[in-house]
Amino acid sequence: MAGRKQFDVDEALRRAMHVFWRWGYSEASIDRLTEGTGLGRSSLYGTFGDKSALFRKSLQRYAQTYHPLYVQALSGPHPSPSAVVAAYLQVTLNRIADPTVPDGCLLTVSATQFPALDAEGRAMVRAMIDDLRAMLEQALLAAGADDQEAAELALCTLATNKSLAVLSRAGFSSEDLATVATAAARIPGRRHPGMNRTPTGDAGTGPAGPARAKDTRFRRRRSG
Repeated sequence: MAGRKQFDVDEALRRAMHVFWRWGYSEASIDRLTEGTGLGRSSLYGTFGDKSALFRKSLQRYAQTYHPLYVQALSGPHPSPSAVVAAYLQVTLNRIADPTVPDGCLLTVSATQFPALDAEGRAMVRAMIDDLRAMLEQALLAAGADDQEAAELALCTLATNKSLAVLSRAGFSSEDLATVATAAARIPGRRHPGMNRTPTGDAGTGPAGPARAKDTRFRRRRSG
């Protein structure tokens, strides 16, 4: 049938997302994108537009895939701000432990290459980060933090999340990453000792749960 795509557009977009995720925008050349998606240049351009447009579509696909997991984790109810931090960072550890996706985080690697993005791409990256920060603040307020504490903890947790993505790309072990997440979840309890009730990782419900099971993933090194 005329005009009908002879390939799975959604699968091609997923693969393009992985190319940007692995290499970052600057190093995700058209050659790498065609190789990663299995599409010729004409099909790639004809379906998704130029590289910037494909990047924005990939970033949107990433948000649609992973941001709902953070929404679910933060929905609570949580007994304390510490539990909110633990739940949020556990989503990150679970994604990092997934051997089917590149190391790190597409949003994080995109933020590190901010100057290389066009204005629309920069706006998308910043808006997604701001959305995550706002979600964290609301969940922390619901868990008993005051306005100032919620704002500070949301920013600190967001920074920890991004640091986990960077460390994972550098080959740090799942144990190291879980240690970072667990330490971050203890921060609220230092202000409110009686509220420091975070789940343990033994049953996979708090930081250091599922991520520990796939430590061999972090022994692997990827270029980029």
